[in-house]
Amino acid sequence: MTSRIGFLTRPPEVELLFVRGCYPIGVQDRAQSAVHSASKSQPVPIPVPMLDLKRQYEPLHRELLEALGHVLETQHFILGEPVAAFEEAAATHLGVSHAIGCASGTDALWLALAAAEISSGSAVITTPFSFFASVSSILRAGARPVLADIDPTSFNLDPAAVQAVLAGKDGDAVKAILPVHLYGQPADMARFAGIAKTRNLKLIEDAAQAFGAMWGRIAAGGLGDIAAFSFYPTKNLGAGGDAGMVTTNSAELTERARMLRQHGMRRRYHHDEVGWNARMDGFQGAILKVKLKYIDGWNQARHLIARRYHALFHAAGLAEAGTCPDKGIVLPHEVPGSKHVWHQYVIRTKRRDALRDFLAERKIGSEIYYPVPLHMQEALKSLGYAEGSFPEAERASREVLALPIFPELRKDEQETVVAAIADFLH
Repeated sequence: MTSRIGFLTRPPEVELLFVRGCYPIGVQDRAQSAVHSASKSQPVPIPVPMLDLKRQYEPLHRELLEALGHVLETQHFILGEPVAAFEEAAATHLGVSHAIGCASGTDALWLALAAAEISSGSAVITTPFSFFASVSSILRAGARPVLADIDPTSFNLDPAAVQAVLAGKDGDAVKAILPVHLYGQPADMARFAGIAKTRNLKLIEDAAQAFGAMWGRIAAGGLGDIAAFSFYPTKNLGAGGDAGMVTTNSAELTERARMLRQHGMRRRYHHDEVGWNARMDGFQGAILKVKLKYIDGWNQARHLIARRYHALFHAAGLAEAGTCPDKGIVLPHEVPGSKHVWHQYVIRTKRRDALRDFLAERKIGSEIYYPVPLHMQEALKSLGYAEGSFPEAERASREVLALPIFPELRKDEQETVVAAIADFLH
């Protein structure tokens, strides 16, 4: 059995325990009561999953199966009516003019860049503290990633750091800024919009983790020139496999994105540019249209769970003020004027790795997003950065730990998580 029991790292037998709750009737209740009286040296493990997708699927399974059956009956397997219907519903939901379904969040990022004509000779500023696709998509477009450090409170790209890059040797080559709405917290899009306007730059949102997030009264996906979403199954709005979407208010960018997702075709078998096969399949469109009806409620549930974590950690005396932890933990922060959708609930703690091992021993899921900043990845050595280049991103990578959060997470499970962290810290 692996010592790390985070999502996608558990062996099959542990996955069954987490997802199916294989406990006889009454045992879990007795164990929950015992955890509070057990000594630190002899804790009673109460399994808490990092994520349990089955809890979301069970109440929707008939509706989802009917939607999948319709795809089989109509045989709209690639694009077609199921995808078009989801695109229309998603655009309306987000308050944008256009939505373009595609095969993955990574394809969405590439399509957004390519549609905006970011290519060879261009540089794009983005964050070193994100999933690999934020940078690899820039490379795939033929452009050069230029990194800037993060704000330590929001974990998002720091506008001041971006301005410093623009004032430096790379400034003239920069054609776009690509902020990431990390963990579901919108980046400071007001400041980025001002910078982009002043410098005549494209503003491209990586909204992969932020469906439903808002900056002011505008939803993520409509805050820049063009945006990219991921519907990987673990996302707040998740498909039944890989899927993604591009959103924009520009008819011109929409036309280019639709053309590029089908091998550069505007007319069948007539290729105007070298595009890609980045089409969404009908099954994913059908699943996403069903689940879209529930996303607001799920996001509200995540918000309430985050508030409960805050209250529990404060009540336990574990929460520390400030940005960086000392003896306790620093809680995640919702930037005033924004709407966080809590894709992840990420704490900071000095003894992160030891805490994660301790939680794993108690069968409590956790995950590190992300343990290695992008500028320190082996595959990105050619970018020319060294350790120490981005101190805030590097410190975050040593301290962050994501705790279980999903709409169906129970109060007693949250209490178990907080009690375990209290045991570790005390």
